[in-house]
Amino acid sequence: MTRTALVTGATGYIGGRLVPELLDAGWNVRVLVRTPRKLRDRPWADRIEVVEGDVGDTDAVRAALEGTDAAYYLVHSLDTGRRFERRDRALARSFARAARAAHAKRLVYLGGLYPDVDELSPHLDSRKEVEEILLDSGVPTAVLRAAVIIGSGSASFEMLRYLTERLPVMITPRWVDNRIQPIAVRDVLRYLVGAADLPDDVSRGFDIGGPDVLTYRQMMQQYAEVAGLSRRTIRPVPVLSPNLSSHWVGVITPVPSSIARPLVESLVHEVVCKEHDIARYVPDPPGGLVGFTRAVSLALAKVQAYDVATRWSSASAPGAPSDPLPSDPDWAGGSLYVDERCSPVNASREALWSVIESIGGQNGWYSWPLGWWARGVLDRLWGGPGLRRGRRDPFDLSVGDALDWWRVEEVDDLELLRLRAEMRLPGLAWLELAVDDGPGGQVVFRQRALFAPRGLVGHLYWQLIKPFHGIVFGGMQRGIAAEAERVQAEGRASRWRRSSNLPGTPGRPTA
Repeated sequence: MTRTALVTGATGYIGGRLVPELLDAGWNVRVLVRTPRKLRDRPWADRIEVVEGDVGDTDAVRAALEGTDAAYYLVHSLDTGRRFERRDRALARSFARAARAAHAKRLVYLGGLYPDVDELSPHLDSRKEVEEILLDSGVPTAVLRAAVIIGSGSASFEMLRYLTERLPVMITPRWVDNRIQPIAVRDVLRYLVGAADLPDDVSRGFDIGGPDVLTYRQMMQQYAEVAGLSRRTIRPVPVLSPNLSSHWVGVITPVPSSIARPLVESLVHEVVCKEHDIARYVPDPPGGLVGFTRAVSLALAKVQAYDVATRWSSASAPGAPSDPLPSDPDWAGGSLYVDERCSPVNASREALWSVIESIGGQNGWYSWPLGWWARGVLDRLWGGPGLRRGRRDPFDLSVGDALDWWRVEEVDDLELLRLRAEMRLPGLAWLELAVDDGPGGQVVFRQRALFAPRGLVGHLYWQLIKPFHGIVFGGMQRGIAAEAERVQAEGRASRWRRSSNLPGTPGRPTA
C-alpha cells in the first residue's frame, strides 16, 4: 500500500532534496507551498501533489494533512530578520494545532543540536522551542537534531567554504576551537526518510551527527586540504564577540547577514551528540556514516569537475544530495565568475559553426593575437602547455582533442563547443561557443567564459584580468561573427555538409 507524506519547506535546502528521496523510497509526496511556480523547474514536479497555502494558515495545513501518513516540518525564519524567533514560534503553534485537528499520524522535524546549558543562542533557543511545541502537539513526533550539515547549499557549509577559500590568514574568535559534530546531508536525508517509519509510541528527539567530532579550526583546515588549498593560518583572539564575528562573516562571504548572524552566534556552543539512539530505528549504512572529509569531497565534486549547463538557462537535472541545485540561493554553491556575450550574425548556422569548429591552432582566436601569444608564453614559463599543441585537424574537433591550451569537453554539431582550460590557473576555466536561434529565424552567436576560482589568489586573478575581457572576449565575439559573415558571403560554408548516410544528422566539414 502506497503511503503519502506531506512536506513543508519543499522550496528550501533540505526540503528540495528530501522530496526525491521520498519518491525513490516509494512514498506519494504532497507539498504545501506558498508559491507553486517555484517548483515548476524541479525534475520531480510532475510526480508530486502541490497544495498552495501558508504553513501559518491552520485551515490550509489541516486540509493538506488529510490522508497523509507522515508530515515533515522543515520551516524556519532565519532569513526574515531579528524577530525570527517570534515568527518560528507562531508558525510551529499553528502547525501543531492543525496536525492535532487533522489527527495526523506522524510529524518529523529537523531541528538544531544544542548543548545542556542555561542560555542558548537565539537560533538554537528557537529551534529548541519549536521542537517542544511539536512534541507537545499530541501527535507522535520525531525530532532530529543536527549541527553543521555538510553539502553544497547548506548555509553553515557555505560559510565554512567561503571563509576557508577566501582567507589564507584569519584572525578568528575563540569559538574556532569549540567542538562540533558535523553530518553529511545524505545522512540527514536518510534519517529523515527513516523517521517516518518510527513506531507509533516513539515521540522524542534524537541527536544525529557524523562519525567525526572536530573543532571549527580543524574543519577549515580539512576543507582546505580537500579543496587543494594551502594550509590556513588561523589566529584566535578573545576580543571578537559574536556580534563582531557576524559582521566579519558578512563582509567576507555572500551569505546574507540575516542568516549568518544567528548561525555565528550559535558557534559559541559546543554541539556534540549525547546519544545515537536513532540507530535502533534507522541503522547505520553498511559502510558507516559519511565522514567529514568525504562529505566535503562530495559537496565539492560538482565544482571540481564543473557540470556547465549545455543550455543557457539553469540545469534542473537531478543529482546527488550533496550537489548544488538550480533552486539553491544565488550565494550557495561556491564562486563562479561568468563573462557572457551574445550577438546576432548575418550568416547561416552552418557558416557560423564552420568558424567556431575551426578556431585555434593556425586559425587563431580572432582577437588580440599579441595578447594570446603573451599569455601562451607565460603559461609555458609556468609549466603549462601554452599554445604549442595546436589542433589535430584544421576543421574537425572531437571530444578529448587538445586545442592549444584547451581540451575539448563537448561538441554538439551546429550548436555548442565547450572547451576546458588546461593552462596554469588558480582555478578551473571553461569557454563555451554556441549557435542559437534568435527572433525571426536570425542566427545568434553566444559566448561564455566561466571561471571557478581556487582560493584568494583565484579571486584576485579574475579581478586582475577582468579589465582585458572586453579586448579578449569582446574581440573574439566580434571577430568570429565577422568571419562567419565573410564565409557566408563567399559561399565557403558549403564545405560543412550534412551526412548523406544519416539524413537530418549533422556531419563533419570536408576540406
